[in-house]
Amino acid sequence: MIYPKFPEYNDVIGICAPSAGVGSKEDSFDLSLEVLSDEGFDIYETDSVRNDDVPSAPASVRGEEFNSLFADDDIAMVMSASGGDFNVEMLPYIDQELVASNPKWFSGYSDPTAIEMLMTTKLDIATIYGVNAGAWDWRPLHPFQLYALDILHGVVEPQYSYDYYSSSGFDEETGTYLMDTPVEWTLLKPENGELTEADYLDVTGRLIGGCIDVFDWLIGTPYEDLKGFTERYKDDGFIWFFDTFELDPMALMYSMNRMKFMGLFENARAVIFGRVCFTGDADDIDYLSLLERVFGELDVPIIWNADIGHTKPSMTIINGSMGHLQMEDGFAELEMELR
Repeated sequence: MIYPKFPEYNDVIGICAPSAGVGSKEDSFDLSLEVLSDEGFDIYETDSVRNDDVPSAPASVRGEEFNSLFADDDIAMVMSASGGDFNVEMLPYIDQELVASNPKWFSGYSDPTAIEMLMTTKLDIATIYGVNAGAWDWRPLHPFQLYALDILHGVVEPQYSYDYYSSSGFDEETGTYLMDTPVEWTLLKPENGELTEADYLDVTGRLIGGCIDVFDWLIGTPYEDLKGFTERYKDDGFIWFFDTFELDPMALMYSMNRMKFMGLFENARAVIFGRVCFTGDADDIDYLSLLERVFGELDVPIIWNADIGHTKPSMTIINGSMGHLQMEDGFAELEMELR
């Protein structure tokens, strides 16, 4: 696994918009860039970043802007401006040889999962899932945002499950997210074809994952190599992590079955699911009853409602790193090692 060099003080972070532009939220975006500047980073934006469009520009333009950041020796790291849609359109325009010969950290979450899967599973370059460049627009910053800043500096400390999460989303009055609901990571282990709640887990494996809504259409395209990745690193085992944006229970079951039939869970040590952002009329039982049909007969524990994804707070995870996950009585600790 290739781990790029982390940016240093006065290094330049290059920001592009492979999905949406930030034209409709420039004020909050600038709040986030203030934080990055205060951390000692210089910022360079490609032309499409502040477009008020979804997507930010034609696919070929988004690809060219992405490539330009990897070709520029003055750019130390690349970040997606935001999530959005249509990331899939620009994948054919990514110069994979250029990226492979100039490996840099790429950070993004949600729709930019597609770029991370291309880089990590095809090119063996580690990537950062959990934050886009607009992630630091709260005041004061939450501990999960401070942890993400540490990652940018190359400080990779253990992460712990949080006490509360925001079930109600952004609060206009406070300018932040109200942490109003207790966090409840649920550990389930297969037993006689059923998923049974358990108290303890201690596993190690290579971390791989992102937004499952993106996996849903990415698998089977020329822009991922999950089969090759899981073969190359099979001796390490895998900890899969999935951020579910709006897949309903049946759609999530079908996605997991597709991966199961591909053999992707053969060396899995655990599968982690973050809190579903938009559940519609479904509840946890609806999701878990269908996931039981996928994992009930596999010797793979699953975790439900983890601090991963679109509901906040969320962990920052390095795709391709070695993870050590411990859970006891609903409390979790995740360590990452760059080897």
